[in-house]
Amino acid sequence: MIIPASNYPKYPGKRKVKYQNMGTNIKLAWRNLWRNKRRTIITVASIFFGVLLSAYMTSMQEGSYTKMVDIVVKFYSGYMQVHQEDYWENKSINNTFEYKQDLVDQILADKDIDFVIPRLESYGLASSQELTKGAMIFGIDPKGENHLTKISDKLSAGNYLQKKDDGVILGQGLANYLRLNVNDTLVIISQGYHGISAADKFPIRGIIKHVSPELNKSIVYMSLHKCQEFFSAENRLSSLVINVANNKIMKRALRHLKRKIKHPYSVMSWEEMQPEVVQQIEGDRAGGVIMKAILYIVIAFGILGTIMMMMMERRREFGVMIAVGMQKRKLASIVFFETLFIGLLGILSGLVVSYPILLLQSANPIPLTGQAAQLMEEFGFEPYMFFSTAWVVFRQQAISVSIITLIIAIYPVISILRIKEIKALRA
Repeated sequence: MIIPASNYPKYPGKRKVKYQNMGTNIKLAWRNLWRNKRRTIITVASIFFGVLLSAYMTSMQEGSYTKMVDIVVKFYSGYMQVHQEDYWENKSINNTFEYKQDLVDQILADKDIDFVIPRLESYGLASSQELTKGAMIFGIDPKGENHLTKISDKLSAGNYLQKKDDGVILGQGLANYLRLNVNDTLVIISQGYHGISAADKFPIRGIIKHVSPELNKSIVYMSLHKCQEFFSAENRLSSLVINVANNKIMKRALRHLKRKIKHPYSVMSWEEMQPEVVQQIEGDRAGGVIMKAILYIVIAFGILGTIMMMMMERRREFGVMIAVGMQKRKLASIVFFETLFIGLLGILSGLVVSYPILLLQSANPIPLTGQAAQLMEEFGFEPYMFFSTAWVVFRQQAISVSIITLIIAIYPVISILRIKEIKALRA
């Protein structure tokens, strides 16, 4: 009798059998975890607390770095600036450039650029009666500058400048030194464009408490129109301040602008203008890497110790299973998946719990007091511990602990492949 081909029994292919076996191994591994709940929970807890502490530390670091960049960008330099090419090496009123709308339009043509602010910066002597102090003089477009630095929100007294105002705003430290207040008169003596003498009296419209202590002791804001008139530098600027959405976009926009804007101008990022801030961040980040490395080593030994304990406790069990016919490879595969599940549970639980905690902390920075607060203010930072909820904070922990778990998962695999059934049965 000939049986038609359609009636032959069908057997799954090798690949399908392989996937089915793997699925069975994963199910067995998951069930094995909960045979000894206490051991599993202890191991998961050690990973959980490691991930939580590491995420907290990383969040605090990244939050402080973000705030440092914000202070540099939003209170002074902006993300980028366009200068006359000799200006940054020699910040003289003579190294300014003439305002041209074509240049501004060329910058704004880049879709990454949000807005451009004109400035004229120079130096002078600020005086009141017998008191005199060196001052940084900023000629600003009041509306545009406020869009970037939010000066009006930091006024401790008086009012903000208008477009063609003939008055000035002083830093609180400078005002206190000169014993001046709102509606008093400030005398400024300086040197104008190409050596022209510059001296005038200005009514004080407001007093600002600047975040930077150094600027707070020396800053004088006046309208761009009045500043150009004072320095006899009509229609001239020291810089065009360029703002973008964030630091990542800035790097892309900087490459585009450097290709487009050539002699006699130069384009600089805040990183080029403030290299000491970049070095401080990199140095602190390097110290953080060492601390996190120690924490990860503690996590690794915690996981390894628990896995070794598990292997010792189950040695007889493994010997019996191999003796009744289970392949060592299959058993090793099951234990490998058990280790991965433990790591995955620890990572997920750590991230799930850390996210709302860090979200709350980022919205409510921890205030510092005493000498710590004073030290922070001296360096120009607000006396708070800031936190970040950026994706990198959580991704870093997930990747690091996953790698640690994968490496440790090799140990039980090797142990099972090298196991001697007779010795294991006698354990």
